[in-house]
Amino acid sequence: GHKDFSEDTYRVLTPVDSALQVIDAANGVEAQTRRLIEVCRQRDTPIITFVNKMDREVRDPLDILDEVERELGMPCCPMTWPVGQGKTFGGIINLRTRSMTVFQPGSERRPEDFETIPLTDADKLRARFGQAFDDAIESMELATGASPRWDHGLFLAGKLTPVFFGSGVNNFGVMEVLDAVVDMSPPPGPRKSSLQVNKQPVEKTIQPDDAGFSGVVFKVQANMDANHRDRIAFVRVASGRYTPGMKLKVQRTAKELRPTSVVTFMSQRREAVEEAYAGDIIGFTTHGGVQLGDTITDGASLQFTGLPFFAPEMFMTVVLRNPLRTKQLQQGLMQLGEEGAIQVFKPEAGGNMLLGAVGQLQFEVVQHRLNNEYDCDVRLEGCQYTGARWITADTPGELREFENAYPMRMARDAADTLAYLCTSPYDVRLAQERFPKIQFHPLREHAGLELSSTL
Repeated sequence: GHKDFSEDTYRVLTPVDSALQVIDAANGVEAQTRRLIEVCRQRDTPIITFVNKMDREVRDPLDILDEVERELGMPCCPMTWPVGQGKTFGGIINLRTRSMTVFQPGSERRPEDFETIPLTDADKLRARFGQAFDDAIESMELATGASPRWDHGLFLAGKLTPVFFGSGVNNFGVMEVLDAVVDMSPPPGPRKSSLQVNKQPVEKTIQPDDAGFSGVVFKVQANMDANHRDRIAFVRVASGRYTPGMKLKVQRTAKELRPTSVVTFMSQRREAVEEAYAGDIIGFTTHGGVQLGDTITDGASLQFTGLPFFAPEMFMTVVLRNPLRTKQLQQGLMQLGEEGAIQVFKPEAGGNMLLGAVGQLQFEVVQHRLNNEYDCDVRLEGCQYTGARWITADTPGELREFENAYPMRMARDAADTLAYLCTSPYDVRLAQERFPKIQFHPLREHAGLELSSTL
């Protein structure tokens, strides 16, 4: 729950078919949650809500429901309801099974270890939990009376969220959420592919049961295994079936992809993949040649879109303390730029490399990784720039004329896309008035292939 927003988090949301949001019962909906939920709302992604830390001193569950509805702009439908909170937290009532699961602290407990009592034994529950049980029944009836009935169709359309309560650290109330993820979440859906044919975009819908294999790289992580300096490209399979040894092609470069291994992940554990289908997430171990947003197929010409890079809002200059490590610094910045940990800009006029980010935390992470993974002790210094816009023009001559007018403001990012660096919001407006034929883009697609509408 860091207040800084990472682009990486945004991009990980792009391949999902549904999402689980965890809300702190004491703090409610936090700033970063609002921004990520907005991403889900844009795509109508179904959301399951889990209200965590009910074993602490927290807010009233009715208040939390009200805030979730107000902040997310979608009605809530309670599936479980807490009995008490903090020191008086007795457990949760399951509205579907009409039973109460009794809370017992301890992270080693399994779901079957918790005692379950049917609500028909109301006298037994009242004798055991006292006023807390009566208060819970009263507030539960208030909540269910004011909430819409459960409608799976509305959930799939992103218009209704089921709400569960529990305590994650005690593994309590978690099984109900996991069951809901299995029972409620939609199957893999179709994905839109856009391809330039004779300079005209041609859209095609790829169905998950199409025979041809296709997938999109939504995350690249370098040095996950410090002993082997590996790079893993996380691929969301969109259609077809993956089998070991099959011939694959990266559409951006039209080159054959031969991963040294293909794995699937469960926490820190890796397992070799024998087969994978639409909706699966698999990791291709490579030594380069794959970037964020790349489309990988078994031969068909496709290009999935929708993996954006934001124009940075903060900039820092990279200063290397030991000049003899320049080669390692360049390699580190190139790899970190490709995986999207930070945006790296190389000024056309020369000089130190610039780092661009949307949150301060990204700078600290990159500084730490450069030191630990590439043995580069760097100092980050503030600079005059406060924003950037990727630029395009209809003809190379118009672009060259703009570059000549602002030679000190031109820079290229990790995908070799030209950007205009600005020191205030007025810079873009003035440059646009002076050069009306230049397009300024606040977003770019991966590898500079597609840029968003002009801003």
